[in-house]
Parts: sequence; structure tokens; C-alpha cells
Amino acid sequence: MGMLASLISGLASGETVAAMRRARTAAIVYGLAAIAALCGLGFLVGAAYIWAATRYGSQVAALSFGAGFLVLAGLILLIYQISAGARARRRARRRNADMKAIGITAALAVLPALLKGKGGLGVILGPAVALAAYAIYRENVKSDDSDEDERK
Repeated sequence: MGMLASLISGLASGETVAAMRRARTAAIVYGLAAIAALCGLGFLVGAAYIWAATRYGSQVAALSFGAGFLVLAGLILLIYQISAGARARRRARRRNADMKAIGITAALAVLPALLKGKGGLGVILGPAVALAAYAIYRENVKSDDSDEDERK
């Protein structure tokens, strides 16, 4: 309840509006800085091209710069593809942790209602015992693949 009261008082006092103004101003400043940095980078590339054109000739400089930028693009894509697997694994772990947390929360929310019902503790222990028995069964039964591997 305290969090809700803090949120309502923040809205009423205008802190939220001030925070939005600060965020908008920061976004504009960072956007202008990024545009200026890109212009500076473009002029540096242009200066490097002019230097290479006077030293090696304009055709060789243009081919070299084109090939260099294509190699750079290829490296960026290669690194992105290599890191995609790690990102997918990280997302899967996060998703599994979230689902486990949701499941535990749901189970804890339903637990009092189950304990008060007609079946009481039997409603909870029955499926738990069945799952444990199935896990023990799966652990002790050898699969057909392992039998074939032992015969070879």
C-alpha cells in the first residue's frame, strides 16, 4: 500500500512530469551528440579517402575502402551470429526461471485452499507421491539404446 501511496503522491506533486522532461531533454542531447559524432566520423573517413587517393590513386583507394567496409560488415554479422546462440540460451534460462517462479507462486497461492478442502493433505500428497514414483521408475529402467550399446 505504501508503494501505491508514493506513486499517487509523486503524480500529484508533479515529480513525474519533471522526470519526463529530464528524460526528454537527455534524449535530445544524446541524439544531437550522436549526429555530431557521425558527421565527424564521416569527415574522418573522407579525409582518409583523400589521403589514400593522393597516395595510391583514386581507383585503388575507392576499391580498398569498399572492400574494407564490406569486410567490416561481414565481421559485424559474423560476431552477431556467433553471439546469437549465447543470447538465446540466456533468454531460455531467464524464461525458465520466470516460469518456475510463476509456478511456485501459483502453488503457494492455491495451497491454503487445497488444505482447507475435503481432501486436505491427500490432494497434495497424492500427485507428489506419484511424481516421485515415476521419477524412481525412470531412473531404474534402462532404455533400449543403452542395452544395444552394451552388446556391441
